Amino acid sequence: MTDFQHFKTKLEGLKKQLEDEMQVLIQRGSEPLKESVGELSSYDNHTSDLGAEIFEREKDLGLKDNTKILLMKVNHALDKIRDGTYGICERCGKPIDKERLEAVPYTTFCIECKKEEEKPDDPRSRPLEEDILKYPFGRSFLDDTDQNQYDGEDAWQDVARYGTANTPQDEPGAVDYTETYVDGNEKRGIVERGDMIIDEEDPDEDDKNELGE
Repeated sequence: MTDFQHFKTKLEGLKKQLEDEMQVLIQRGSEPLKESVGELSSYDNHTSDLGAEIFEREKDLGLKDNTKILLMKVNHALDKIRDGTYGICERCGKPIDKERLEAVPYTTFCIECKKEEEKPDDPRSRPLEEDILKYPFGRSFLDDTDQNQYDGEDAWQDVARYGTANTPQDEPGAVDYTETYVDGNEKRGIVERGDMIIDEEDPDEDDKNELGE
């Protein structure tokens, strides 16, 4: 028979610990970023300047979500103690091993059912969402189609030429900043080279070379 009092004490202690952690994470996450780094403003031209601070803030959000989930599981286990069903697997109805309850007191599944629940239906390693979602602007990149209008790739190139987090040293083989993003050296505003309107009185050197003048 499951020792309800022993596990109730254990769960209540874990609940108090998780609630304390949640309060710390909430307080830390409510602090404005500019105050946490001692800057007058968190706005900057270069996205990497606050990279470490943003990473820590995102990590805190992940920890907060995890703590919230654990609290829900602990409260659910305490409810099962109150109604006398603690230690019974919710799936197969068999008793959960005491050793498992000692290790994971908030569990409501025996080890066999937990393994079965976590078994992936699809053996592939990539997320299912990738069949629909692509990289930014990916769904509007029209390179592989017969359409030649201004697309997502053109929009990205227009803003990327003003600067990104990458530098030439970050991209193998890149010499200047136009090579730090896909097709950055493309001529903008034309479909083919012959579509460019050239000032015949003063063509630039590239035009002279390509036109054989």
